[in-house]
Amino acid sequence: MTQSSYPHLFEPLDLGFTQLKNRVLMGSMHTGLEEEKGGFDKLAAFYEERARGGVGLIVTGGISPNFRGRLAPFGSEMSRPWHVAKHRKVTERVHQYGAKICMQILHAGRYSYHPFSLAPSAVKAPINPFKPKAMSERQIVNTIKHYARAARLAQKAGYDGVEVMGSEGYLINQFLCPRTNQRNDGWGGSFENRMRLALEIVDAVRARVGNDFIIIFRLSMLDLVEDGHTLDEVLQLGKALEQAGVTIINTGIGWHEARVPTIVTSVPRAAFSWITERVRRELTVPVVAVNRINTPEIAETILASGQADMVSMARPLLADPEFVNKAQRQQADKINTCIACNQACLDHVFENKRASCLVNPRACYETELVVTQAKRKKRVAVVGAGPAGLAFACTAAERGHDVHLFDKADAIGGQFNYAKQIPGKEEFYETIRYFSERLKDTGVHLKLGQAQSADGLLAGNFDEVVLATGVVPRRIDIPGVELPHVLGYLDVLRDHKAVGSKVAVIGAGGIGFDVSEYLTTEKSLSLDEAEWSRRWGIDKSYQQRGGLQAPQPESSPREVWLLQRKDSKVGKGLGKTSGWVHRSELKSKNVHMWNGVTYHRIVPEGIEIERNGERTLLSVDNVIICAGQVPMRDLQQQLLEAGQSVHLIGGADVAAELDAKRAIRQGTELAIEL
Repeated sequence: MTQSSYPHLFEPLDLGFTQLKNRVLMGSMHTGLEEEKGGFDKLAAFYEERARGGVGLIVTGGISPNFRGRLAPFGSEMSRPWHVAKHRKVTERVHQYGAKICMQILHAGRYSYHPFSLAPSAVKAPINPFKPKAMSERQIVNTIKHYARAARLAQKAGYDGVEVMGSEGYLINQFLCPRTNQRNDGWGGSFENRMRLALEIVDAVRARVGNDFIIIFRLSMLDLVEDGHTLDEVLQLGKALEQAGVTIINTGIGWHEARVPTIVTSVPRAAFSWITERVRRELTVPVVAVNRINTPEIAETILASGQADMVSMARPLLADPEFVNKAQRQQADKINTCIACNQACLDHVFENKRASCLVNPRACYETELVVTQAKRKKRVAVVGAGPAGLAFACTAAERGHDVHLFDKADAIGGQFNYAKQIPGKEEFYETIRYFSERLKDTGVHLKLGQAQSADGLLAGNFDEVVLATGVVPRRIDIPGVELPHVLGYLDVLRDHKAVGSKVAVIGAGGIGFDVSEYLTTEKSLSLDEAEWSRRWGIDKSYQQRGGLQAPQPESSPREVWLLQRKDSKVGKGLGKTSGWVHRSELKSKNVHMWNGVTYHRIVPEGIEIERNGERTLLSVDNVIICAGQVPMRDLQQQLLEAGQSVHLIGGADVAAELDAKRAIRQGTELAIEL
């Protein structure tokens, strides 16, 4: 690639009083470090690594302007002079690399997860057990002052600006929309009244911080909830914010309670850049595109086509802090691409855990998972080139070890090679590509198509043997399981055996859901934005409030029964922020999701089951077994008996629902310790 591959991405952006070195904004993401003891030292290291990686502008996770606006009882706020010092640790580290950083001011409103929450009206959020109190006029006026105070404190802490969070269904967004604003005073009713809070906050902030300070406003351009904004209201507010003195307008997409996915892996790349483009036409300040922008090619296309002036990426910079530098060096193939799985980032945050990243376990652990040169070079064998083996092999080789990676298959990736075939999970191709490049760069000796024996490994004179041999499907004891129409998930995803039009899937964990998705989808919508938008009911003509219309589900080529023994909700164990999407996908294809099932026997005509006290025959063409896995540790005992040092990682250690997050982290940690 030539230097002109991403000319728009690396063009500086002149803001008048200051300049950004490129068009990459690291979007706001709460990490959980904000609340940890000593967390700001770790947070400073986290942001420093992204600044060193080339990001032009960083926006922090949301910081409340007062106590009642906190996301949780012990959430971060910027309201007292003594809050300044810890934030200064962050800004000083970022500024060393020519990046700029803004603190996001976020009042959670009815999304505050505590009993002291306030909102425009006493309307409880469907995702929160706490009902808010309606704000008094005095509380509204004080909150405006608190925003201005927070901005001034941020300025003292060395921030280059603030982002006022006006989207995602938080307080300001709640005032803007009739869904949550049922007031009949000067702060409700007409849109002029409903947008008062947003404008008065910007006015107050600008008055407090002066002209030479960035104010970003996160404008909800597409609420994706009933009784949200109209497009005319979005444009009216955007123009009014310009007049009020905002420097940049950032795009907000969807409320947290919306039933339309906005960032999970099945959402097409850059699926919402069309609305940013529509709003940008009416404005003069720079406008930022967001959501599912995870490659420099996508970012460049958005900028080159005039859809936006900047691109926001949050999770892609968790996945690879060197994203920007690699793109500038024409090394896009070496970027550790975000696969939008949410498993270690958003899922963790919503469970009050520290965020990290499935494909980069060092994210938010920069001071703890430190890769240093090994004191003694070792000769190491790794058996299994799945996620755990790849993570270990590359990190160990980076540390200077002589690493030999074996796999009996003729390609790396292990179970990721099956996952990437699931409609909506095409991003898994990117992780395999990344590890393929990293293997070359780190000098790992890759030996594919080579099954290993204990004798062969012992003959290799290895100091350490790491077994990342993965899992094998669990056998189940049901009469008739040996019949020819009974298949395992590998028969379907690996061997592509023919499957009939009526199917029973035994096991409703992640694999059962994936197989059901695979069997009921003829075309992956993640590769077709227009069709995906129709399927989920996004009204791109914006005729309705919130940008919603009736969904148009795709028809399924098969009738599928997804069965589980447990009485719990089918799919309960799926990801906190993505499980509802998978359930909704299957529901739209009329998949029968049945819990509390007893399996009696499999017969040529189908499978006999019992549910709710009734025994019945499900007449199906195929029964597919997705009933979990067991570790594959065949080599361990022989090696240990011969005195060989052996380590188990990934599925070979614990075969829990093909947990790539744990596997990659475990491989990385072992490589750092070795």
